[in-house]
Amino acid sequence: MTTLLEALKQDRTLIFGHRGASAYAPMNTIPAFELAAEQGADGIELDVHLTTDGEIVIVHDFTVDASTDGEGCVAEMSLAQLKALDAGSWFDDRFTGTRIPTLDDVFAAVGEKLYINIEIKSASLRSNGVEQAVAQKVAQFDMQERVLISSFNPFALRRFRKAAPEIPIGFLHHPNYYPRLRYALIGLKPQADHPFHEVIDEAYMNKARQRHQAVNTWTVNDTTRAIELRELGVNVVMTDYPDVIKTALSEYGA
Repeated sequence: MTTLLEALKQDRTLIFGHRGASAYAPMNTIPAFELAAEQGADGIELDVHLTTDGEIVIVHDFTVDASTDGEGCVAEMSLAQLKALDAGSWFDDRFTGTRIPTLDDVFAAVGEKLYINIEIKSASLRSNGVEQAVAQKVAQFDMQERVLISSFNPFALRRFRKAAPEIPIGFLHHPNYYPRLRYALIGLKPQADHPFHEVIDEAYMNKARQRHQAVNTWTVNDTTRAIELRELGVNVVMTDYPDVIKTALSEYGA
């Protein structure tokens, strides 16, 4: 399998399932990740948190309220408490009994099939240890060449870069978010820029090329916009519909 950094340099746009094929299966679950692979995605994007007992779990929000039958803050729960929750029935009864996966579960299920964008969820200037835990887990599964670490928190990226300097990182940002935190990126030089897709135009891409950064964008569910982004040279589009976007870009010739 080509390394992710090599794949980002190819003259085509990669398709990543945003939290898996999340239009068809409960987000951030093994069924969603496996379906993304079946639909021909190049990779997946997922979100990680650290439990009270030091395990890495895949949940989007800082709480479990929206995506399980439980309530509470992820960081205040143990793995056993989180594994007891139903992470599928909120989406559809067909997924009743689906559990919150660990990063181990994800690597075991699709690590050899897909590239993986791991978003570190962190709202703090201080670390709870998640960056070091992710670095160790990536090394344990020998996934260094198939993952990219992203975060809205530049301080989390700094901590991860210190823990695993060989693994590429990407800075996530909203349109009005980036200027206020630009100072925190000084000297960090992320290999990738992860903007919201609506801010991307030719001028944006030209600036990214000057910085020698890949541009990986979210969340692109419209086929016309996906083709526009391909024409601009965007490296990765993250989508809830990997099959739909793959078909559109294939017909376009991406």
